[in-house]
Amino acid sequence: MAQPKVSAAGGWAAVRYSLRMGRQAGGFLKLYSRLRKRNVCKTCALGMGGQTGGMVNEAGHFPEICKKSLQAQAGDMQAPISVGQLESHPLSRLEKFTSLELERMGRIGFPMIAREGDTHFSRIGWDDALDMAGAAFREASPEEVFFYSSGRSSNEAAFLMQLVARAYGTGNINNCSCYCHNASGAALAGVYGSGTASVVLEDLERADLVVIAGANPPSNHPRLMTQLVNLKRRGGKVIVVNPLRELGLVRFRVPSDWRSMLFGSAISDLYLQPHVGSDVALFKAFLKGVIEKGGLENEYVQRYTEGWADVRQDIETTSWEDLCGVSGVSREEIASATELLVRARRGIFCWAMGLTHHSNGVDNVLGLANLALARGWLGQPGSGLLPIRGHSNVQGVGSVGVTPALKKGFAEKLEKLYDLGPIPEPGMDTFHSIEAAAKGEIRSAFLLGGNLFASNPDRSWAGRALAKIQTTVHVSTKLNEGHVHGRSRTVLILPALARDEEIQTTTQESMFNLVRLSEGGSPALSPEMRSEVEIIASLAERILPPDRFDWSALRSHRQLRHAISQTVSGYEAIRRIDEPDGGEFQIGGRTFHQPTFETSGGKATFHVTALPDLEMKSDEFRLMTLRSEGQFNTVVYEEEDLYRGNSRRDVVMLADADARRLGVREGKRVRVITEAGDLEVTVAIVDIRPGNLAMYYPEANTLVPKRIDARSGTPAFKSVVARIEVS
Repeated sequence: MAQPKVSAAGGWAAVRYSLRMGRQAGGFLKLYSRLRKRNVCKTCALGMGGQTGGMVNEAGHFPEICKKSLQAQAGDMQAPISVGQLESHPLSRLEKFTSLELERMGRIGFPMIAREGDTHFSRIGWDDALDMAGAAFREASPEEVFFYSSGRSSNEAAFLMQLVARAYGTGNINNCSCYCHNASGAALAGVYGSGTASVVLEDLERADLVVIAGANPPSNHPRLMTQLVNLKRRGGKVIVVNPLRELGLVRFRVPSDWRSMLFGSAISDLYLQPHVGSDVALFKAFLKGVIEKGGLENEYVQRYTEGWADVRQDIETTSWEDLCGVSGVSREEIASATELLVRARRGIFCWAMGLTHHSNGVDNVLGLANLALARGWLGQPGSGLLPIRGHSNVQGVGSVGVTPALKKGFAEKLEKLYDLGPIPEPGMDTFHSIEAAAKGEIRSAFLLGGNLFASNPDRSWAGRALAKIQTTVHVSTKLNEGHVHGRSRTVLILPALARDEEIQTTTQESMFNLVRLSEGGSPALSPEMRSEVEIIASLAERILPPDRFDWSALRSHRQLRHAISQTVSGYEAIRRIDEPDGGEFQIGGRTFHQPTFETSGGKATFHVTALPDLEMKSDEFRLMTLRSEGQFNTVVYEEEDLYRGNSRRDVVMLADADARRLGVREGKRVRVITEAGDLEVTVAIVDIRPGNLAMYYPEANTLVPKRIDARSGTPAFKSVVARIEVS
């Protein structure tokens, strides 16, 4: 069986890694100095840094730092790629590079191009690159383009991009959230009228129960672990729901806490391992147990919610046999969870892509929301719902309009402010934009960061689709798989400044709905790197009428923030965020400490959720894709997965019972087969619910069919039916 290389997540291994990253960045003091600047963390949306300084959380606690922050910062401090490197690395060779190898080539320091038939990327001047990009968009119709943004862009750049796209006449505007937490937004908007977290950081400090479902914060959001350790010290409880037993959710060492560092901290009080894709069944079982144990908050439900009667009838007519059979979790384990849920006074439910990456992702989140409403855990301090988001500004990018459809009030204000005329009809989301590309219906695409190729299901299909685009314009800091796979006929890569290199201040929004300021100011590694706003404005001047906008105003981040304050509900305070009496602010109307919600009637809504059909043949498994401890989203920083004991990424993780049934041992080469494709990989035996498999994203996307959650457009990267072929 694969064994973790450490006894607990975090701890001395994280400290040693910090020192190694320091050496990689040219010295630990150099790395530390850059991390301490007043910039929001580049990785997850937990919200560290800002006006109070880097490595500081919303509550002012220092030091707050994790491996993900170090990885991203050290990566951005690499020397720029040279012309010599491009000449010695033909595209045919780059296509064979792993994500890690592309990441380690260095920063992109000048514009690059690859035309149809080229064997190498080559250098191109800024004016020529922008002229080519402008011509490509002028020659296309608004229906034949799409604009896409990752979550690492600033609010200022994202707002400008969507404004330019709408002035150009297209609604094909989307962001990476469509492929991760869109199911959360769709579900939560239907529950309480806001698609974001209902809590703030301080609520975690008041809760006495946290449920972590389908998330692995020790690897992906390590700073959240400090809150869990503190909760345990004040007598709180933690329930974990995850088919795979993760080391960091069992035991963790917080490096900035001497007690945790020396002795380790136990995290989970109850660890439940359901079948992949069975979350609705398990959450319905929890709710059934709460009802039977008298844990329903009747007065709260009657006064502040609607839809309860239908949900109660559905729960009461669903048998325990069905709930336990589908989930794979015993009645006794569910009873233990119910006991913790009923005894707690205030609880918070946290989740990530383990819930959203399913064809019923919206129902998964609604199932948790039903449980929160039944306990009265919405609209009071220390309780609520918390989607654990990835990219540090993925929520902000959506807030400022990078979405196919704008809310009516936002659209009307934007039309009036910029004399746009009617806003274009809602355009295609991310998945449908790729579908259109596959049909040859997309001529040009503008990608503001990210790795769209590797973010898609069915890598072969995604590559073929993207290759049919005539011109793709990437705004990037480093090379990734999306630059070399699925290349359009003309690929332009424009070098962008990282957040902390920006000359003007930028803003970002945390998953707690807090907007913070980043000061930028670190020296750029190449004089040819430009800010994202400058790049977007320069392109826009070439695709819009010359007198369409005041481009000097739209190059000013402060002026862009003024525009955001006039158009985006809840963002009014951004106008003064960089002034002495301004500062970071909480967005109104999204978090709830009173049981009055942003719905038409002011009440929160229960929703009936359907049990998933998980019937399989005797030789089939349920496969889920996941990230390793050594990566962030699609970016791989280390091949080793320290916490799972894997030294390579081409593995299939399965239970010991399944390995014995198949007659395979650790290290055996096997073939994993799905309806989308197959991969030859190595067996890694781990503690996972028998009948289920786990493989690393994005490489395993080859096995993921083009199946989406119809209500959110989120691909089902999990609960994929798979077989294992043993030679």
